[in-house]
Amino acid sequence: MRSRNGLTRTCVVPAASKYRSRRETPYNGVLNSDPQARVPNRLDASPDAGIDTAALVTEQAHPGSGQLDELSITEVLTLMNSADAEIPAAIAREIPRIARAVEAISRALERGGRLYYIGAGSSGRLGVLDAAECPPTFNVPKDLVRAILAGGEAAMTRAAEASEDHPEAGARDLGIAGFGAADVLVGIAASGRTPYVLGAIARARELQAITCGISCTPDSELSRAVDYPIEPVPGPEILTGSTRLRAGTATKLVLNMISTAVMVRLGHVYGNLMVNVQPSNRKLEQRARRIVQRATGVGYERAAELLDRAGRSVRAAIVMQKLGVDREQAERLLAAAGGRISSALKASSG
Repeated sequence: MRSRNGLTRTCVVPAASKYRSRRETPYNGVLNSDPQARVPNRLDASPDAGIDTAALVTEQAHPGSGQLDELSITEVLTLMNSADAEIPAAIAREIPRIARAVEAISRALERGGRLYYIGAGSSGRLGVLDAAECPPTFNVPKDLVRAILAGGEAAMTRAAEASEDHPEAGARDLGIAGFGAADVLVGIAASGRTPYVLGAIARARELQAITCGISCTPDSELSRAVDYPIEPVPGPEILTGSTRLRAGTATKLVLNMISTAVMVRLGHVYGNLMVNVQPSNRKLEQRARRIVQRATGVGYERAAELLDRAGRSVRAAIVMQKLGVDREQAERLLAAAGGRISSALKASSG
């Protein structure tokens, strides 16, 4: 669904930043709005300039890709596949941290809060992707999981690197998106030091909201600024500095884990089935019938009949069949159980 301005409601893409033509020093905890301040090149960055970006894991050279341009296509692909195979282990080390973040996010959403992602470039686009998938997958309100991308809608398809250099823009866009103290902000930055993201995190902390951070650099500035840091560190990229590769893959996997685990915790899943799916087209109609079949053991035609009687609600159809009740009773049981099928079934049997 699109809003009046043509933007998806799950993706908050701010208007073009007034800071795009300005240059500022990297964010070091103090806002610097001097338009004449020089932005150091990555190769000549130094601690005196704010941060030595060359020291970041995401900027280091992969030890096995020094002759990347001389390899055959098959060798390039084999090297990429081998490097990508190290990503799951990097994520596995962060599971305890991810679990703590999921618990905090789930509690906030149960209290009526919302989940916001914010990022720039590839990191921000991954947040938009994850947010956009939540409504069709779990049938949650379109504003429950939202994403803010530096540079606005245009940055989804065209690079807008300058948009990430301004912490005050991140704080401003967070306010425009309606972020409040009851919400949760997940900052996404492979380098862990994107000024736009850090500015938004600082603003969220001023509101005393819960903050999480996903970065692919150990002990990053972002990690030090949030309540729940997550640092999957897959190592240097085979194409030096191209964080859309391993860092991007690691970030996407972490986002998958966060949104899926939160929705499981909130009761939007029964067993391993997407019971909140809405049969709005032929593919989803067939999927809804199969879900009812698998959950109840009935045949395909009976599943279709149950869906019709349940007002196209997969959850109500399952409860109706398992408990032998009508739609009104099923809906009442589900409402009392917070929408959780397992809880509704247990409450009835108790």
